[in-house]
Amino acid sequence: MEGLPTTTTTKADRRWRSKPLQTSKPSLLLAFLSCVAWLYIAGRLWQDAENRTVLANLLKKNSEQRPKVLTVEDKLMVLGCKDLERRIVEVEMELTLAKSQGYLKNQLQQSGSLSEQKLLAVIGVYTGFGGRLTRNTFRGSWMPKGDALKKLEERGVVIRFVIGRSANRGDSLDRNIDEENRATKDFLFLEGHEEAQEELPKKAKYFFITAFQNWDAEFYVKVDDNIDVDLEGLIGLLEKRRGQDGAYIGCMKSGEVVSEEGRPWYEPDWWKFGDEKSYFRHAAGSLIILSKNLVQYISVNSASLKTYAHDDISVGSWMMGVQATHIDDNRLCCSSIRQDKVCSVA
Repeated sequence: MEGLPTTTTTKADRRWRSKPLQTSKPSLLLAFLSCVAWLYIAGRLWQDAENRTVLANLLKKNSEQRPKVLTVEDKLMVLGCKDLERRIVEVEMELTLAKSQGYLKNQLQQSGSLSEQKLLAVIGVYTGFGGRLTRNTFRGSWMPKGDALKKLEERGVVIRFVIGRSANRGDSLDRNIDEENRATKDFLFLEGHEEAQEELPKKAKYFFITAFQNWDAEFYVKVDDNIDVDLEGLIGLLEKRRGQDGAYIGCMKSGEVVSEEGRPWYEPDWWKFGDEKSYFRHAAGSLIILSKNLVQYISVNSASLKTYAHDDISVGSWMMGVQATHIDDNRLCCSSIRQDKVCSVA
């Protein structure tokens, strides 16, 4: 029939129309997994942000409630002690400098006249709480007392009984010694030393330090409590040595190091003295003389100086490390039979 349009479809067009549009399954799966991953990551990021916000709020709240921790400097500022702290540091520095120069700025002085002259010697005689009878014997024999003691000091020689303090400070032992000293005025108290047998090795250190702080002398002499002294002979010996620095004078000896605990003179540090178990040469403890510069060394370095079981060994060990001149004088061997000795066993 003419006049009507005729539509002609090809075989290929019919095939295209008969099949719907399709997407491959792998692509759909990949898209789905991508969406899931994105949602998971977004959720975690949101969760982390929430957690950080909560933690920040908790920290801020706790910091506001927690009391402020003051440093030491803050406390000093609050208490108004900053200036005091500075002054303490300055005083400690001055004290260290004074010790290194061989004197203390505020020395204890037994007598105003003594501060203006350099003495020949300070002689310290060991004693104990139970030694009153011995002390009275010494005062009636070789050791001056009363006005004679003062006249001896005018000659440049100071003699004192040396004693520490009781383990129970202020007890009857201390009070009795204080009372005796008020009558005789011939004691040197070692305030930092406890007067006990087991503390005896430290007594020499305390004696030399205390004597050095109290008197300026050429020599410092330690004497045991069982020794009689020819005082004029000792003074003459020291006069000839006047001006000699580094003098370590005494009856030099050595001897066996006792390593068996329980035996007399046991040395706990015996192993330090070698396989021969023999002490180094040192002045016998009965009478030891040190020149001023050696005592100054002990005073300045006292905190680092070791004491052994015996005080004479301790002093000898200190002298091993300095430029000390060991002077062996047989006149100071108190147990010898020499006629010109200056000391003897009481």
